[in-house]
Amino acid sequence: MSGYILAIDQGTTSTRSMVFDQDMRIVGVAQQEFTQFFPNSGWVEHDAEEIWQSVLSTSRMAVAKAGITLRDITAIGITNQRETSVVWDRRTGEPLHRAIVWQDRRTARFCEELKARGLEPKFTEKTGLLLDPYFSGTKLAWVLNQVEGLRARAEKGEICFGTVDSWLIFKMTAGRVHATDATNASRTLIYDIGENRFDDELLEILQIPRAMLPEVKDCADDFGVTDQEVFGAEIPILGVAGDQQAAVIGNACFEPGMMKSTYGTGCFALLNTGSDRVASSNRLLTTIAYRLGGETTYALEGSIFIAGAAVQWLRDSLGFIGSSAETDGLAAKADPHQRVYLVPAFTGLGAPYWDAEARGAMFGMTRNTGPAEFARAVLESVAYQTHDLLEAMKKDWHGASDRTVLRVDGGMVASDWTMQRLADILAAPVDRPQILETTVLGAAWLAGSRAGIWPDRQGFAEHWKRDRRFEPDMADDERRTAIAGWRDCVARCLTKHS
Repeated sequence: MSGYILAIDQGTTSTRSMVFDQDMRIVGVAQQEFTQFFPNSGWVEHDAEEIWQSVLSTSRMAVAKAGITLRDITAIGITNQRETSVVWDRRTGEPLHRAIVWQDRRTARFCEELKARGLEPKFTEKTGLLLDPYFSGTKLAWVLNQVEGLRARAEKGEICFGTVDSWLIFKMTAGRVHATDATNASRTLIYDIGENRFDDELLEILQIPRAMLPEVKDCADDFGVTDQEVFGAEIPILGVAGDQQAAVIGNACFEPGMMKSTYGTGCFALLNTGSDRVASSNRLLTTIAYRLGGETTYALEGSIFIAGAAVQWLRDSLGFIGSSAETDGLAAKADPHQRVYLVPAFTGLGAPYWDAEARGAMFGMTRNTGPAEFARAVLESVAYQTHDLLEAMKKDWHGASDRTVLRVDGGMVASDWTMQRLADILAAPVDRPQILETTVLGAAWLAGSRAGIWPDRQGFAEHWKRDRRFEPDMADDERRTAIAGWRDCVARCLTKHS
């Protein structure tokens, strides 16, 4: 047995494939961006076929860079952008509509209609989620209503629905397997996370035919074997998890009370609550952190829609920077006497506000405000939003203590300035791991441990190493003043009060 693991990280703006050796070292990497479609205001779509082709090409490139062949791969792990919804023909494997991305807000009115009917408590009780366009269920309902004849075909079993992991598994296995894992299923708005099954009552409310749904498996499980003609070799797919849950696993947050936050396009903080399925009183989500060996571990989650995307806005829309890496130095030069805030509600506000119609704004600008102050406001907005999440978690669950250590990952954590400001605003330590690619590492561990060539949970946790701990270094009065200013700005952006 060669001992190589191929991990596929299918993200919102790009696909990355990585090859790990038996010692959990990355030996081959390839990345490819793909097209973002914005057909209407607040709408975001992907071409599912383009995503599939990016997986094929990056997998082959990563294997080639590792100096091996696909036949040397022992197993495949998949992690993916969650909630993004794909509908395809079961016989031909052809997409029947562009994938509707998690960021998409087209079903906001439908969600409001469901709330007006008093249905949100029912959805929350069963799924742990809120009625928001973010989740897959209303996206799927929209497609079924828009594509002529689709619902009738779906009822006959001719149509498949899935999140991106399901779509990739179906394509990789040449249509032999239509499956997902419990973490991705838990984000669909139609999955009962207590019973671990798709719920008939919720399916009826959204008028979604059960026949189009995937089989739900553990995160480390047998998801079929890749097709020789399609993929180039027969390789077992042994691990699947949504990207944020994969980051929980990659950060070895296996004990209740451990917390991770991923800073990519958005920011997603998850707090492991063990077997406790905590019902949030503060508009957080209750979700499945992972399911291993048939045992479900739960988490409280706070989802922030805009984090790294705000840095891209500085670069692409405003032209203040040429590359994301410049933001650090620019923020450090900002006038300390200017208190400029960005509320990055470009696609609404996520937890704990959940206001789909809120829109972004800059506050506190003066005649002297320039690119440096904008850069600092962008980076600080990430810290403030994370503080909102942590405070809500503390209110919801006793396991979130005042000295909860935050393990971080994602592209933004390479910024020392941002991580220090995060620790300052949270008044809590922030740990940056040696391996920043924790999301894809989590997917690789699921496959590697299932294949028997990587260590078990305890061994993997012992393997996790810290690169640096950022300790808070801000005066309490300064912190309180800064946070009060942030909350005032957010209140001005909200279109409703929860």
